Amino acid sequence: MGMFLNSRNCFEDYRETVSDTYFVDKSALIRELIPALEKKNRYFCITRPRRFGKSVMANMVGAFFGKAADSSGLFAGLQITKDKEGNDNQDYHKHLNRHNVIFIDFSEIPRDCTDYRQYIDRIQNGINNDLAQVYPDFEIHTEDAVWDILSDIFQKTGDKFIFVMDEWDALFHMPFITEEARRTYLLFLKALLKGKVYVELAYMTGVLPIAKYSSGPELNMFLEYDMVTKKIR
Repeated sequence: MGMFLNSRNCFEDYRETVSDTYFVDKSALIRELIPALEKKNRYFCITRPRRFGKSVMANMVGAFFGKAADSSGLFAGLQITKDKEGNDNQDYHKHLNRHNVIFIDFSEIPRDCTDYRQYIDRIQNGINNDLAQVYPDFEIHTEDAVWDILSDIFQKTGDKFIFVMDEWDALFHMPFITEEARRTYLLFLKALLKGKVYVELAYMTGVLPIAKYSSGPELNMFLEYDMVTKKIR
């Protein structure tokens, strides 16, 4: 387990949610994600205002698919355990805690962060360090591009990864981020995700629609849903 790869954080956060007095079961969402695994349309972005449960759902997705902890106790009795007809859901047993999940909360920043390079290096180096621990036989250098390392791992092992990205647009509201840094960040996400065979699924949350920040092809692979779950592109 690492800070980004198969992190226990999303499991712990969702465990607290499930035990809350006013818990609302939204696990049926996972039934919609499972058929998209490894398909062309496997990129999803949920855009909603703050305090509408985006992070709760992201933690749920990470806790369900990820290998960090046995989450069968969290999902027992929830909607995901049954199919749409109310029968035992075989996909639930097939996919629960069976996938490598890279979970990124883009609202978190390094200590004393003053520029984009510090911000993005924390993420890239963190993922690379986690990969080095999980794949000790690979010569992994933290200064290498994370997408090159993931591509190399896939070529040699066939392993794929689910990406869960919370608050992907938080960077756009940080005071130290310049217009050039915003463009560089969009290219970073494109290089990490778009057309990459190692991406098994990408689930991303944000406050405003993708078009607010990107009018180009960087993130046009995402199926985007607004706060009332209507697809907007």
